[in-house]
Amino acid sequence: MRERVGITVPARPAPAQHPDEPNAANFDESKVGPYVLPDPLLLSNGDRVTTPQQWWEQRRPEIVEDFEREIYGRVPESVPSVTWHVVSDQTVGAGTFQVRQKVLRGVVDNSAYPNVTVEIRALLETPIDADGPVPVVLKIGGRRRQMDAWKSLLLSKRWGYALLDPWSVQPDDGSLDQGIIGLTAKGQQRNPDDWGVIRAWAWGASRVFDYLETDSLVDAKRVCVEGLSRLGKTALVAMAMDQRFSMALVGSSGAGGAKILRRRFGEQIENIVVPRNFSWFCGNFLKYASSHTPDDLPVDAHELVALCAPRPVFISAGSLESEDRWVDPKGSFLAAVHAEPVYALLGKKGLGTSTFPPEGTSLIDGDLAFRQHHEGHTLAPNWPVWAEWAERYWSRALAQTE
Repeated sequence: MRERVGITVPARPAPAQHPDEPNAANFDESKVGPYVLPDPLLLSNGDRVTTPQQWWEQRRPEIVEDFEREIYGRVPESVPSVTWHVVSDQTVGAGTFQVRQKVLRGVVDNSAYPNVTVEIRALLETPIDADGPVPVVLKIGGRRRQMDAWKSLLLSKRWGYALLDPWSVQPDDGSLDQGIIGLTAKGQQRNPDDWGVIRAWAWGASRVFDYLETDSLVDAKRVCVEGLSRLGKTALVAMAMDQRFSMALVGSSGAGGAKILRRRFGEQIENIVVPRNFSWFCGNFLKYASSHTPDDLPVDAHELVALCAPRPVFISAGSLESEDRWVDPKGSFLAAVHAEPVYALLGKKGLGTSTFPPEGTSLIDGDLAFRQHHEGHTLAPNWPVWAEWAERYWSRALAQTE
C-alpha cells in the first residue's frame, strides 16, 4: 500500500506509551507545541460560511470528502444489500427487569462474490412494560450475556438497547480478504481511498439502524450510537456519516476519533497506522506518519465532531492518572470546543467554555457535552451523567411527536 500511495520515505517511529521507554510519547502539556486547526467554516475556495444553507450544501460535503479520501476511506458504491432476520423473539429476564429480546441476523447479499459470506450479528432488548416505542442505545460491541450496570440504567428509564457485534461485519485481525471489505473487494487489493475497518464498522451500525427503523418497539427518532476506544472512534464516525442517529456517546476514542490529531500529546498517528492497526483506516492515511505530518491533514477531529451538528454529542474520557491519558482527554475536549462554531451557526449550544475542566466536572448544559471521570479506560462512571443529559433531548423529542 505504501507504494500505491507514493510513500518513498520510512515511517516515523511510533511513540511509546510508557514514559521510561525510548521514544516515549509526550505527556507534558507544556511540550505540546503550537498547531493551527483547519477552519470548519471556511470553504476550500477561501469564502467564509455564514448561513446554514452554505454549511449543508457546500462546506459539509467538502469536509466529508476530505475525511473519506484521507482518513477513513469511501464506502463502495456497489456495497451489497442486507436482509434482516429475527432469529429468536422471546421475553427474558435482564437483571431485575423483563425484556423483549430479539436476536438478529443481517445477511449480506454475496451473489456477486460467493467466496465471502457476511452475516451481521445484533441483539435488541426493550422493556416489556413500555407504553410505546422506546429510545434505544446502539452499542457497538458489548457483552450479550452480562447484565452490565448501564443496561439496568437504561431499562429503569424504560429505554432499550441494541448490541452490534462489529467483528461480524469486519474482522479486526489486519487481514481484509474477509468481512464486508473482502466481499466488496472481490479478492482485489484496496485502493488508497477504499474504506478501512472503522468505516466498515460504522457502515454496520447504519445497517442495524435500518432494522431498528422497521421495529414497532423502537422509536427511530431517538437512537443513540455508542462505543468505547476504537469502537468509540467508530461511534463518532457513524454519527458523523449517518444523520439518522439522534445522538452519540463517544468513549475514550483517542487518535482517529475525537482527539485532535495535530496535538502532540499521548497517542499519535504513528501509533494507529502500525501494522496491527493500519487496516482501521484507508491507505492514504499512512502518509501522515511518514512523508507528511498531521499538520498537513486537510481536516482534524473537531470537524468530525462538527459533522454531527446540530445533533447532540457527549464525549467521555478517563483520568490522566490512568491509562486513559494515552487517549488525550484534553485533545477530545478541544475538538468539542473547536466544533462549537458550526453548532452555533445551526442554532445550537457548545460546551460553554474553552478552559479544560477538573476531573469530574460535567459540562452538560449544551448540545456538546464533555466529562472526564476519575477512572480509566471505561465509560462506566459517565453513563448516569450521559443519561441525565440525554433525557432532556429524548423527552423533548417525544413531546414533539405526541
